[in-house]
Amino acid sequence: MKYMMTYDLMEATRNTNQWLGATARAFADYPMMSLTTNPAMDWLRAWGEVTERTFGRMVVKPDWNIPPVPTGDGRDHPVDVKVVLERDFGDLIHIEVQGREPMKRRVLLAAPMSGHYATLLRKTVISLLPDCEVYVTDWHNARDIPVSAGKFDVEDYTLYLVDFMKELGSDIHVIAVCQPVPLALAATAYLAGEDPTAQPKSLTLIGGPVDPEANHTEVTDFGRSVTMGQLEQTMIQRVGFKYAGVGRMVYPGLLQLASFISMNGETHANAFRDQIIKSAKGEARDHDKHNIFYDEYLAVMDMTAEFYLSTVERIFKGRDIARNAFVVNGQQVDIGKIDNVAVKIVEGEEDDISAPGQCLAALGLLTGLDDSKKASHLEPGAGHYGIFAGRSWRDNIRPLVLDFIDANSEDPAPAAKPAPAKADLKVVADNPPKKPAARKTKAAPKAEPVKAAEKPEKKPTKAKAAPKTRAGRKAANSKK
Repeated sequence: MKYMMTYDLMEATRNTNQWLGATARAFADYPMMSLTTNPAMDWLRAWGEVTERTFGRMVVKPDWNIPPVPTGDGRDHPVDVKVVLERDFGDLIHIEVQGREPMKRRVLLAAPMSGHYATLLRKTVISLLPDCEVYVTDWHNARDIPVSAGKFDVEDYTLYLVDFMKELGSDIHVIAVCQPVPLALAATAYLAGEDPTAQPKSLTLIGGPVDPEANHTEVTDFGRSVTMGQLEQTMIQRVGFKYAGVGRMVYPGLLQLASFISMNGETHANAFRDQIIKSAKGEARDHDKHNIFYDEYLAVMDMTAEFYLSTVERIFKGRDIARNAFVVNGQQVDIGKIDNVAVKIVEGEEDDISAPGQCLAALGLLTGLDDSKKASHLEPGAGHYGIFAGRSWRDNIRPLVLDFIDANSEDPAPAAKPAPAKADLKVVADNPPKKPAARKTKAAPKAEPVKAAEKPEKKPTKAKAAPKTRAGRKAANSKK
């Protein structure tokens, strides 16, 4: 499998299916097909439309496409994506809300490198933006990275997280989703030993495999059933001449997508069947629920071969993190050294990728952390996607995470309010003559209302005379 021909054949298959879908749609839309009523043409067009879109999305990096964020000033502020720190295999980006004052909560979202782009967390970002300054690890497609950039494995991933945390400062709160959970834990432990002042304030770990053996899933069963040699021979391919990373050994995103789909094959097959039916009836829309989900789900990226293989070998098979035996740069990382970073675990009851218990195992490794800084939450009925981007995240988990962040932050608000008052007092103390002057200025207006009040006293006198004159006239008229 380690040949360019294999990689190009897979890409050619995808391209052919996209072309077949486009051809079917174009044929069904040909004006001559409208001369007679033929339902078969509607079905052909619907199949072509869904097929073309499906296979076309697999090689497109989605845009963040984040809508404007409403704020307390009554305006909707546009959002811009800015690169804070640029690296070969991934950038640290800031999802910046333009024209808004910096928020007190600063969050680093550690996005997974598991076949999808960081935009998989788009809904998570949108939900956090009104309340936080959001930073995201934006990983690059391995097929676009030249071989000259070198290797990238789990140790490099960990060191990238370390550099990103140092760049953002110690007042950052890290939220790791799925695959980077054990590595975010290791990066924090690495900082605890090398640079304790650079550790984040809190660490929220959502649905990640800290100890894959804590609760088996199809993912862990697959990892235990194959050898590393089998994985290397069957899963690793070499990038073809079409891309900048020509010659690089990768685990193709299309293979990872096939694995994801096979885990819930019937569900996905039914979803595409229903979408074809809706398209044939004219009920499908460009931004309906199906397209919004699958436009993101089908967009996949390649991983470097060394990252994929080292993840399987060291996280799943060797359980280096679970055994607290993870090594970075030749130095063992001791998770027990974390003693002042609050850690919260979030799991989904129906998570079929990182089952309940796999992420919770992190709390047992934090032997140096006080129990008051440990927290966990198991979301009832939630699957893997729901705990960071679905309704469960929006309604239940997100408020808990924000409360956890606030509880472990140095809130600058109370300290900021008395500051102006103290400054005013100092000015008054330094310039005592100004205070009496201010009183005289305020006393002057008080004298005017008194005079104004005296004038109306004469008016009632005149007002009383007027009625008497009228009364005399009435009496004279009555006598007449």
